[in-house]
Amino acid sequence: MLSPSAATIRLFLHVLAASVWVGGQFALAGVVPSLRRAAPEATKPVAQAFARLAWPAFGIAVLTGMWNLMEVDITTASSAYQATVLLHMAVAIASGVFVAVHQFGKTTLAMALGGALGALCAVGAMFLGMLLRTGTA
Repeated sequence: MLSPSAATIRLFLHVLAASVWVGGQFALAGVVPSLRRAAPEATKPVAQAFARLAWPAFGIAVLTGMWNLMEVDITTASSAYQATVLLHMAVAIASGVFVAVHQFGKTTLAMALGGALGALCAVGAMFLGMLLRTGTA
């Protein structure tokens, strides 16, 4: 059996946290319509419970992302790699901002746009992360 290294643990934690953040949004989006029909009063507590799991996962993804970045000599990486890193970071941050708009928004429009754009950015960040992992610096 191969032995894990700090790099594999770092990457595992990053992917696990990103999976909770991204996958959880889609799981919740799939459950909420049925929950609204069956028990409308339960929607808000379920969303709050998810937030207590999702936000720490987002934080771990950000921290391990910074850790990942510290392990790459970005100054010697190609300009395409550098641009992808910057876009990845921007889209990941945008995901957090949009989800916060969704969570704390007071209007239906803010909640809808925040949720949709947050999820879209989360998927984009995950794709860009995989592109970085499979690309070469």
